[in-house]
Amino acid sequence: MTNFLNRTISRALIHCAIFAITLTLLGALLVPTQTASAHQPFFEDPDTTQTNPLSITDPTISTALYATIDSLTDIDYYIFDGTKGTNILVGITIPQIDGQLDFAPTVAVIGPGLPAGVLPAVITTDSERPNGSILLTPTDPESFFEPFSRTSYWRRQRQYVTIPKTTQYTIAVWSESDVRTGKYVLVVGDREIRGGDPDFSSKLQEYWTPMQEQPHLTDLPVWERLVFWIKRMLRS
Repeated sequence: MTNFLNRTISRALIHCAIFAITLTLLGALLVPTQTASAHQPFFEDPDTTQTNPLSITDPTISTALYATIDSLTDIDYYIFDGTKGTNILVGITIPQIDGQLDFAPTVAVIGPGLPAGVLPAVITTDSERPNGSILLTPTDPESFFEPFSRTSYWRRQRQYVTIPKTTQYTIAVWSESDVRTGKYVLVVGDREIRGGDPDFSSKLQEYWTPMQEQPHLTDLPVWERLVFWIKRMLRS
């Protein structure tokens, strides 16, 4: 009788152990794994301009530049040293902040050897050398969640640009959308290496707030509204 009880208890303990191990393994499989992002985030500070552009150290490294178009005439400029034959990822994402869904800025890569693109007259470039451009117009918003910052965005543009010469190139960002001001993230590069602003988390909290004033298309002069609609019809 005693041996029978001992065998029964032993079997019960073994079954309990197997059950516990099974639960542990299932728990490990069911808990979602957060993908560690290695992009390098920075903030536009101060405002970037044609005479004071933000310099991107290495355009092949995945860099996220948090910036703002804060007026009807604001144009942000960035520069980087390109290497001939390199494919550089360039894109725009829009933080999912109230009032931002219709904000869709345009981005242009400008420099020697690029196609002869047509840029707005307000986009200033180096007149001493022949520059071409590639225009990345916004597409319909595509929603995604970014696990590194645990924030959500709308992707508007994403394109690889082949650099034709080893020299300096410019990226310009401005808005021709119905909502003329807003917050955006310029994405440059896709090679993941950790780095960026050490105060990113605290600065992101301040950045992640709705803008107080967002001029609409109707706030523009009549002639500029007419130009806007003509461009929209041509693109359609």
